[in-house]
Amino acid sequence: MLCTRLTNANILTMDPDHPVAHDLGIWHGRVAGLDEAVTSLPAREVVDLQGATVLPGFIDSHVHLAWAGLKARTPAITGLTRIEDVLAVVEEAVSRASSHDAWVSIGGYDQRALGRHLTATDLDRVGHGRKVFLMHDSGHACVVSSAVLDLLPAHVPHEDGLLVESAMGAVRRLRLPYAQDELADAVEHAGRACLAEGITACAEAGIGGGLLGHSPVELGVYQLLRDEGRLPLRVQLMPGADTLGPVHAHERDGIPRALDLGLRTGFGDDWLSVGALKIYTDGGMMARTAALTEPYEGTDRTGQLQDDPERLTALIVDGHLGGWQLAVHAIGDRAADLALDGLERAQRLRPRPRARHRIEHAGLIRPDQLPRFARLGVSAVVQPNFLRCFGDDYATVMGERRAPWMYRGRAFLDHGVTLVGSSDRPVTDGSPLRAIQFMVERASTSGRLIGPGEAVTVDEALHAYTVAGAHACRWEDSAGSLTPGKRADLVVLGDDPHAVAPSRIGGIEVVTTLVDGRDTKELWTK
Repeated sequence: MLCTRLTNANILTMDPDHPVAHDLGIWHGRVAGLDEAVTSLPAREVVDLQGATVLPGFIDSHVHLAWAGLKARTPAITGLTRIEDVLAVVEEAVSRASSHDAWVSIGGYDQRALGRHLTATDLDRVGHGRKVFLMHDSGHACVVSSAVLDLLPAHVPHEDGLLVESAMGAVRRLRLPYAQDELADAVEHAGRACLAEGITACAEAGIGGGLLGHSPVELGVYQLLRDEGRLPLRVQLMPGADTLGPVHAHERDGIPRALDLGLRTGFGDDWLSVGALKIYTDGGMMARTAALTEPYEGTDRTGQLQDDPERLTALIVDGHLGGWQLAVHAIGDRAADLALDGLERAQRLRPRPRARHRIEHAGLIRPDQLPRFARLGVSAVVQPNFLRCFGDDYATVMGERRAPWMYRGRAFLDHGVTLVGSSDRPVTDGSPLRAIQFMVERASTSGRLIGPGEAVTVDEALHAYTVAGAHACRWEDSAGSLTPGKRADLVVLGDDPHAVAPSRIGGIEVVTTLVDGRDTKELWTK
């Protein structure tokens, strides 16, 4: 007997062998069959979907759950355009601080809305000697008060309280670690937000270290949630590369650096597993720190790499030699050169054709770099909502010639590169449907077209958030399509993305999301 049979539905399976179905059977969390294979079988529950569209649950291959949850519970200055208004929010947060020694954290900082960066001098006016920390929305910069600067070593560079990249990391290390229970609440909150948008699985892009780690025992946060039945969706964890340490393994193993006990990509189960090793090579476009080969328009600045190029390359090589799948953050084209060079060197030293390495963001990719992606078998894990939300600004700072190279779609597919959709939540909007709309339209929220030649079809955009996401996370045997035997993780939509105008895709209602065949709306509202 089936646990559940969904009937009278428009089921888009993303499986070319059976692309559309009307009935779907679920048995113990798996897809038992489609159409005539299940129509006559008895079921404990039969759900008439009255023509609603069903898709495999969306996979967000690059998120920051802990950061997203913490940000949601932090005073924010998002949308404010006057410095005095921002400082009023800061002063109010300072007045509510639990003690004089407590950190006062503020989210939603973006200098572009204000016309300039805030300074320590600004914050000191309202900080009353407190440790004030404003996190840049990109995750690549912060502004702090003098009380924080006084705690930093003298060699840490800053511009009147503005710190970027590794210098920001020095500030965050003063604040860390967060407690596991606080992080668990944050992850649960962000996970529920993902479910509401049809996401059933995600890859957490950097725990334990790097720019955005929150605790040296961060993996334990997810185990705690799993043990308590509070992990809302399936999660794959990417350890930050700086969590690796030198090891004295047997010389035949050829492993120079590793996590304790040799833990690496693939450890875990269907709900919680260790994924790729996260390696940062550059910064971000919002903070103007993405590493470019030519300057940002109207400036002489080309961004920055996170470290000496040889050290970054050695990290890529050592991660590959250690058996890891690699997720290399590279936004600018200069960073992409470094990432591709490192991956190529690593594959020469020890060929691993099934390593399935990824380049995260691939924000500015020159035409000559596309064949290298294909030759190395590297997936491009892009964030379409970056251009939907920030495309006007990004196109301006890249200039007319380079703007069409940003967060590509069509060119990757035409070169045989796996195109993977993701959000980088909470940097910007996490909705897969709005991202899919952008991939089809290539229009920012203002209506400006950003690289229209990179537009893809609705099917190709859906593929990026289902089949390709499963491929990038090595879940292709159990997720990405509604194929018999795979997980019964699916999203029910109020309309078919193929049947509405592209401009309406982002507004399609997410009716409900099922994980393991269970309706999460019912589960999480009990």
